[in-house]
Amino acid sequence: MRKGLLFILMLILSVTLMACGSSDSSEESSNNNTSEEASGEKWNEIKERGEIVVGTSGTLFPASYYPEGSDKLTGYDVEVMREVAKRLDLDLKFEEYGVDGLLTAINSGRVDAVINDMEVTKVRQEQFSFSEPYKYSYSTMIVRESDLSGIEKLEDLEGKTHGGGATTVFSKIAEHFGAETKTYGNVTNDVYLRDVENGNTDFIINDYYLQSLALKALPEIDVQLHPDLKFHPTNSAIVMPRDAQTMKEKIDATLQEMREDGTLTKFSKEFFGGKDASKKPEEDIRELEGLDL
Repeated sequence: MRKGLLFILMLILSVTLMACGSSDSSEESSNNNTSEEASGEKWNEIKERGEIVVGTSGTLFPASYYPEGSDKLTGYDVEVMREVAKRLDLDLKFEEYGVDGLLTAINSGRVDAVINDMEVTKVRQEQFSFSEPYKYSYSTMIVRESDLSGIEKLEDLEGKTHGGGATTVFSKIAEHFGAETKTYGNVTNDVYLRDVENGNTDFIINDYYLQSLALKALPEIDVQLHPDLKFHPTNSAIVMPRDAQTMKEKIDATLQEMREDGTLTKFSKEFFGGKDASKKPEEDIRELEGLDL
């Protein structure tokens, strides 16, 4: 009798465990399916409408800007994105936002992606997906020609005024070293540079390539790149929603094709004065420690 009862109890327990295992397995399978659906949802939506909507500023020379006298948007980033869309057989629509509004536009669904010399950081990677880099660079600093704005090293930034966007990596670097940031809307480079020249701000931290060309385009403004400060190596990539894995894979594969066939190098040399920003620089660049970007 006892053996019979024990057998029945073991049978019930066995069936219960199998049911639980089946349930867990089904739940895991269901979660995997949901994850895969979410991964492909954004890409399916884009393919269905046949168009990708991309946010950019339109004021960042030479990444995204309007040449003088022209109403056609161009720049290294713009042309890279145009080629990506073309190879993916998609129409492309640009939406313009100030730098501080670009990532918000992804979160709100107003754009599918952003390209605007956007640096890949650990903090941003927690919220968004990034393509493989299409540009490698580092940070430099624009200062007054007369006295280098009283700056010999990064530690001299304390108490100085930095010109930049409120949410940029460059402003975070400036503030890390004790500077205060004066923020701007979606303004052109000459506004930033003239503020350094006339003392409204003391310096501008930004990308080496962008600042070099901005100075070349505006030689009448008495500012220059700091001769001794090269820091914070950077990668720039296309920004996408966090769960848009399929979209990322498609864009990554296309960028890799463009790298291998020389298209990225061609675009870079066109917009960066013959320099190839699609490859990592060889300069000795200071890594910044103790700064969570």
